[in-house]
Amino acid sequence: MPIGRKLREEALATKGFMPPNEGDALYAAACLACKTLPGLALVELGTYCGRSTVWLGAAARKYNTTLFTIDHHFGSEENQKGWEWYDESLADPTTGRLNTLPLLLETLRRTQLGDAVVPIVGESKVVSAQWSQQLAMCFIDGGHGDEPARDDYLGWTPKVALHGLLAIHDVFADPGDGGQAPHRFIYLAALDSGEFTEISATGSLRVLQRINGSSS
Repeated sequence: MPIGRKLREEALATKGFMPPNEGDALYAAACLACKTLPGLALVELGTYCGRSTVWLGAAARKYNTTLFTIDHHFGSEENQKGWEWYDESLADPTTGRLNTLPLLLETLRRTQLGDAVVPIVGESKVVSAQWSQQLAMCFIDGGHGDEPARDDYLGWTPKVALHGLLAIHDVFADPGDGGQAPHRFIYLAALDSGEFTEISATGSLRVLQRINGSSS
């Protein structure tokens, strides 16, 4: 069943880069993960203003679990001043540095998803080192440079429980379509490990399922 019309409209009204069809596919994957592994949490890496968080949070609330969404909220490299995806409206007027946390909190207030979504403000690598709980699903949409992508893969994929899902955004096989880090260092790494198999592809969103391997 698709996400409710009102929440879908709220997701699309939120600043972000998730196309509608990919958001709907993300919601479907989150629902599948929640049904497959009831009670286990979901994690999102790369919150920005909470656009994809609405789709994931709606699934978490529907299945009575929790979405933990992790971001330092200063923006990835491509979000900084002078780069293509810089949005001056999100910058601190004093420092010029991005701060997306107020927009996320407003998104949670507007959508009333605060009972299902727990924001964690911090570096993904730092949080993963302290994380011990198995996950029904991990959605990776954080920093798109080589090092952040490697760190997210190494830090978080071991946390995905057997039969759990790994969703990856901005996976482009053709360099002409976009950056290669999520494709090379997360998507291909997961498939080459033999621990995951692909179950769906929508636009640049790939959803994999853990088929073997131990979880942390």
